[in-house]
Amino acid sequence: MSKRIGFYPRVRVEGGGRGAVSQAGAALLVETVRKVGLDTAVSAAMAPWRKPRTVHDPGKVLLDVALATALGGDCLADVAMLRAEPDVFGPVASDPTVSRLVDALAAAGPKALTAIRAARAEVRTRVWELAGTNGPAADGSVIVDIDGVLVLAHSEKQDATATWKKTVGHHPLVAFVDHGQAGSGEPVAALLRPGNAGSNTAADHIETAQLALAQLPRHLRRGHQTLIRTDSAGGTHAFLDWLSRPGRWLSYSVGMTITDAIHQAVLKIPKKAWTPAYDAGGTERPGAWVAEITEMPDLSTWPKGMRLVVRKERPHPGAQLRFTDLDGLRLTCFATNTKGGQLADLELRHRRRARCEDRIRGARDTGLRNLPLHDTAQNRIWLEIVSLALDLLAWMPMLALTGKTRRWEPKRLRLRLFSAAAQFVNTGRRHWLRFTARWPWTDVITHAIDRLRILPNPG
Repeated sequence: MSKRIGFYPRVRVEGGGRGAVSQAGAALLVETVRKVGLDTAVSAAMAPWRKPRTVHDPGKVLLDVALATALGGDCLADVAMLRAEPDVFGPVASDPTVSRLVDALAAAGPKALTAIRAARAEVRTRVWELAGTNGPAADGSVIVDIDGVLVLAHSEKQDATATWKKTVGHHPLVAFVDHGQAGSGEPVAALLRPGNAGSNTAADHIETAQLALAQLPRHLRRGHQTLIRTDSAGGTHAFLDWLSRPGRWLSYSVGMTITDAIHQAVLKIPKKAWTPAYDAGGTERPGAWVAEITEMPDLSTWPKGMRLVVRKERPHPGAQLRFTDLDGLRLTCFATNTKGGQLADLELRHRRRARCEDRIRGARDTGLRNLPLHDTAQNRIWLEIVSLALDLLAWMPMLALTGKTRRWEPKRLRLRLFSAAAQFVNTGRRHWLRFTARWPWTDVITHAIDRLRILPNPG
């Protein structure tokens, strides 16, 4: 009879092993970089910062930091994960070299930011073409969500100030392209702001929208086929005037604050004018109704064609009502310039803006939980690195994964795919990564690699 010594087998541990590759599943990201041409695009963008007789290409250095961030790193030094596996990631620069490049890009200011963003926009157009029917603009339209996010600072950093939540940090504005229910989303703008920046500052929303539009294929940068969605922070005269300016003609679905005029208009809505609202599945939701009040409040100073839609619903148990709520029902309101369509469909489209919160959660898990550098100029470069990492985490599933795996968030991708180890084998002048058959998601990894490899090479 053997004596039980615990729940888990006892193993002895030592260093010096060879032939095993950690984070081998990251080959999915490396192959994505190669197939979409991100390596050549970023290298060309970083050419002005390449010194004579330099060993490491600045574009490769920047991409290495982005890859490390996509794998869960949260500072420049985490690039050591890649340096430990040269057979998969190639030669990786030292920590001082990485820091010097970030300092040089920060010193260049807008010039460096413009170069990185232009490379991302160029590659994004190719990715969407490769994705075909899986692309976010496959039906000829695209949705861009804009929202703010609080990033706490746990040490003294430039522009880290008190926030509206009585914390200390920064308050960037971010924008994501919505991939719909079948996918996730990809970042198209990140505007770093001090912690005390206003939530409804129209100038910041306009700048963020400009950055987001510049990331889209050229034919989507103006016209009603591009929809801008925000919460009530975007419900300002200046921002809506900018969106609907002649020649731009963007569509919008923007939350509005329940003012006294809107509240009084809601009180005048006849009972028969309320229609049932829809739930996330597109079916009638019990206890929720929508109605249009465009003709009731004075909208003469607002953009022509703006419609106001209100929703009332029974609050969730424990929810605290506000002064603007009506007869125990929670009121919300949004504005849109979309003509026609069922009110319930328009309201459901606007409510799906909540998917942006999922994208923000993924960004927090991918380098946005903390800005690791001190100067604002340095942290602007860090935001671009985070955006590159999030691009890869959106493009790889869009091109290589199918079904439910396409909707996996960064934490799940790391746990199930990227963290998988493999045996590195040289045979027949070829390099192979052999994943263990016991890993539950080995088939997902190998099938995804196969889908990436059949894509046409860039250029």
